[in-house]
Amino acid sequence: MALEMGNIRYDEEYIMNSRGIKLFTCKWIPTDQEPKALIFLLHGYAMECSITMNSTAIRLAKAGFAVYGIDYEGHGKSEGLDAYVKKFDDIVDGCSNHFTTICEKQENKQKMRFVMGESMGGAVALLLARKKPDYWDGAVLVAPMCKIADEIRPSPLVINVLTQLCRFIPTWKIIPGQDIIDVAFKEPDVRKQIRENPYCYKGRPRLKTGFELLRVSLDLEQRLNEVIIPFIVLHGGDDRVTDKAVSKQLYESASSTDKTFKLYPGMWHGLLYGEPVENCDMVFKDIIDWTQERVSLGDSRLEREHKYRNENLSMSKQK
Repeated sequence: MALEMGNIRYDEEYIMNSRGIKLFTCKWIPTDQEPKALIFLLHGYAMECSITMNSTAIRLAKAGFAVYGIDYEGHGKSEGLDAYVKKFDDIVDGCSNHFTTICEKQENKQKMRFVMGESMGGAVALLLARKKPDYWDGAVLVAPMCKIADEIRPSPLVINVLTQLCRFIPTWKIIPGQDIIDVAFKEPDVRKQIRENPYCYKGRPRLKTGFELLRVSLDLEQRLNEVIIPFIVLHGGDDRVTDKAVSKQLYESASSTDKTFKLYPGMWHGLLYGEPVENCDMVFKDIIDWTQERVSLGDSRLEREHKYRNENLSMSKQK
């Protein structure tokens, strides 16, 4: 499906991952200018990209970026058991393969590449950067899942029991907890839209899914110092879903030489579309300013690749 929205062209396409699962992908491309850079969207747990992140993508495309989205396996319009994460690495691999294919197209090879993830998508972004540390030019991390907030995480005793049950009934939806929609998105209209969106999952988390989210968040929290990618991390001061203190710790501990931390007092978890318009405008100004500044400064990755190609060419001529 193709759709023209003013100066933006929207397209949808299904692709097949390495395990034969059909994944939904989409893109928003500015038609009135050559895209400044590529931005790859990574949605949160139980969410999807074409509807809930449409406003995010349009803002970025209007700013001149080519924007690409994908629904993870078991999420949104992709195939798979609803909101079931059997193995987090499968999500990372699916995103990595699709995004790399886009980056390696001839028209995109000289463009900078940014990953942008919210909540669980922030964890995916950090793992993509860990998987291919020299491949990405920057990450926009919106309330990233480096630690699930204590307020919504089950007690250690409950976690222990559920972990044991996970081996026998991994797909069962029995993890107790609050309705995440109620605590993540401040605006009632947004909560209503998400509840009415048939592609957003509203049930209790499945056992194996909860185990994988907890496992990945603990791993990220313990290895914050290994992050080397340029990044901006943004977090709401009243976030009750992911831990803002660990976002600050990421900023302080990461080995990245280019890093920025933004804390927004009074804002909740859903910074991109769950806040009043004026709050979202503030967040997007910070995101777009940060990204455009990196584009204007140039790309050391492209310089390295250019040098590598020239060295190989020189060596082949000497032979």
